[in-house]
Order: sequence, then C-alpha cells, then structure tokens
Amino acid sequence: MEVRGTLDPNRALIVVAVHDEALHLGDARPVLITGVGKLAAATSLLGLLGPLAPEKRPRAIWNVGTAGALRDHVEGVHRVGVVRQHDLNGPAIAALTGSDPSPVLHLGDGVTLATGDTFVSSDEQRRALAEHADICDMEGYAVVAAAQQLGIKATLIKHVSDRADSEAAKSWVSGVRASSQILGAWLEQHLDEAEEG
Repeated sequence: MEVRGTLDPNRALIVVAVHDEALHLGDARPVLITGVGKLAAATSLLGLLGPLAPEKRPRAIWNVGTAGALRDHVEGVHRVGVVRQHDLNGPAIAALTGSDPSPVLHLGDGVTLATGDTFVSSDEQRRALAEHADICDMEGYAVVAAAQQLGIKATLIKHVSDRADSEAAKSWVSGVRASSQILGAWLEQHLDEAEEG
C-alpha cells in the first residue's frame, strides 16, 4: 500500500492497484495504490480509512484502472453500474450457511464488471464470464465492498487494456501506461463530479 498526497474530506480519494495505473493521474487528488487483488484492495482501503473519524474520511472513492474486455465490442473508458465476484460462489455458500458473502452490487448506470483474483487470460474463461459481465478486473468488487463498510460512495471507472484472452498479459503490460494516460485525461474532465461524490 502506498498513499500519494494528503487525504482531504472535501476531495475524492483515487484508488488504483499498481503504480503504472497511477502514472498520469496527476497530483490534484490523493491516490491510494493498493496492490493487486481483492484482499490487497480491501485491506489497504480499510486500513487507511477505518481508523479515521467519519468526518475525516474522503467524501468519495473513485477506483480507476484497467480491465479486460469480455466482449469484442467493449473498448475505451467505462463507468461500472454492476459489480460481481466471479471466483466466489455466493449462492452455493448461501445454501449452506443461509448468507450470501458475495451479493451483486449495484452502483447505477454502466457496464457490468466481474472481479476475481485471477488474471483472465484464456478464451474459455472469457466466454464463461461474458455470460454475466462486460469487463473484468481484480479489485473493483473489494473496493466497493470496503467503501460501503465505511459509508463512502464508490465509483468505478475502467479503461479496457486487453481482451482477457491468451494475449491479455502481453497486451496489459504494453498498454497499462497508455491506459493511465487516458484515465488521467478522463478524470481531469470529471473532477467536479468526483468532488461531489
């Protein structure tokens, strides 16, 4: 976990997974770099903001970063409207325990994001996930769940960096910095909205 800038209750906290995603986000807002995966995202966010009094916490959390496209026509920057975990069978656990640890989270209008601790890089897995989602990542669900625990509104903005197929790793490595530049420009155009939460 790394924090760039100073937390400010009147400003949004920008959350990314890795340094390369933060390269072009500027220094106008504080940035939390969590590390990769759901556990790193949740523990970083809760560890940073949990000890603070509610009035000291940022008014909004914006998770910006890269995502794999699960459908061929999906490209560019997207706001996430629905986020689900793809690697935890919530209904099966609910049948055993009576409680679903992985409910689908609704954020508003936008694409559906599937989050899991697997870097999706096979055609078979891509096809399976495309039945329920448009894009995939490794942190979004955890960011929203942690933000909800803290009583802070979360917004997810993702740029498609790869096709979540057999070429995904190569595409992500070669494109993550360009994605950061695109996300930085997108965020610059929406700073007022970010401040409003």
